Amino acid sequence: MSEHVGLRGRAWFEALTGIKQPSTGDPGTVLASEAQIGDETALFLCVVPNPSSRFPCVRDGQVGLEEAFTLAHHLRRVIAQDREKPKARKRPVVAVVDVKSQAYGRREETAGIFFAAAASSDAYASARMAGHPVISLVAGQAFSGGFLTHGYQANRILAFDDSGIVIHAMHKEAAARITRRSVAELEELGHEIAPMSYDVRDYAKLGLLYKLLHVDDPQHPTTADIEAIRHDLIDAIQDTRRGATDLSNRLQSDAAKQTRKAGIAVRTALEAQWQNA
Repeated sequence: MSEHVGLRGRAWFEALTGIKQPSTGDPGTVLASEAQIGDETALFLCVVPNPSSRFPCVRDGQVGLEEAFTLAHHLRRVIAQDREKPKARKRPVVAVVDVKSQAYGRREETAGIFFAAAASSDAYASARMAGHPVISLVAGQAFSGGFLTHGYQANRILAFDDSGIVIHAMHKEAAARITRRSVAELEELGHEIAPMSYDVRDYAKLGLLYKLLHVDDPQHPTTADIEAIRHDLIDAIQDTRRGATDLSNRLQSDAAKQTRKAGIAVRTALEAQWQNA
């Protein structure tokens, strides 16, 4: 697991956009920029740590109130600007993901972190359903409500094949407490039950990833790495434009059909009952 949450996300955002500072008016925890990807312009978004944030619970790379509303603002702006454009010309959105979780704190709960997180998730989903290709590039950690708020609504999710990549609902220590197991026992169980594993290769078996990416060091991208990942992003954007705007691809992949047979069967049965009700 990466010891420095957010550094990989920042590194890849800077590598793909050339931008190192937040936009005017944005909090220091959100990087947003439009940059060239192939022959078109995309909106890139990234949440990063900021030790000086006025909200202590986001200083280590969590998604909080300001972060969620800022993401939603940029997404809604692009949706509105491209509303009359044909699907083929709507700007792609690339979420560079390296987030520890959502912000847990009394102030955040009182001010409505649930509402802010919902606003961002809804904005990502709205962009996807409006025809914008939404791509997530998981560069580091993607935990819990942080990932739900920033990136999980993407048409296609790409992640580096690296031990520093973790996509999960809970951190190991929390999951161990909930399941009344030691961390070692939890890790052992993860080898048997893919959804409980913290290995990105096991996550890929669930059919949720579009592609596992290969570079030598995801925290320090080289010029060759950047060029290769650009091509992977372009491929994901093009594949998205050819597909549906929903998330049905996550159940139609070969990996999903193999690992999630029972879940797919239950969904099929429920849909049949709903149609006949």
